[in-house]
Amino acid sequence: MNKYGNNLRKAMQCCSIVFLTLFVAASARAQTPASTPDGKLTPPPVPGDLKVEDGNEVFLIGHAIGTQNYACQPCVAGTAGCNNGVAFVLFTPQATLFKDDGKQVITHFNSPNPLENNLVRASWQHSQDTSRVWAKAIGSVPVTPNAIAWLLLQVKDVGALAGPTGGRKLTGTTFIQRVNTLGGLAPTTGCTRPEDLGAKAFVPYTADYVFYKKADEDERNKY
Repeated sequence: MNKYGNNLRKAMQCCSIVFLTLFVAASARAQTPASTPDGKLTPPPVPGDLKVEDGNEVFLIGHAIGTQNYACQPCVAGTAGCNNGVAFVLFTPQATLFKDDGKQVITHFNSPNPLENNLVRASWQHSQDTSRVWAKAIGSVPVTPNAIAWLLLQVKDVGALAGPTGGRKLTGTTFIQRVNTLGGLAPTTGCTRPEDLGAKAFVPYTADYVFYKKADEDERNKY
């Protein structure tokens, strides 16, 4: 095998090890009880800036495994994180969310929001009925060292659509929290000079996504 082939094989092995490590960590976290004896889900402990307003309750917790995907793009020289006029910029997350029993429940990515003239937003699509929500971050706190920040995301004023057959598993979502993050930060190498423009980095991460609805919402979000 030539030198390129050897390097590619080593890179794939390294990536596999990283994903396995994150998968084990996510699996361990997924086994942590997140409900009361009567089966009601409980909100996670979070910093004050990430707390959801009163009148909302948790209806779903998804354990995500995926990547935060970055592209090397121009930036304003002298600003934080900008090296020689270039920096890695997130262009999409790409993750699958699983329930405690290991079943896939949601996919997560960026997509145009038709309710905001196709403005690209973070989105979550239910794996069964394909209902979808879009959200914007309204709170961000770097909690875990060497990991992407925990977030509070608002859905209620951004957008939600039922699936093509009327599925509404996610359409009652009001807020989403991203917590318990591991990995996902932009690399510190590979985007330090103009010649690196266009380079991409797919950084493994895991997180828990906590979905809220109005406390008096109907049963369409029942899991």
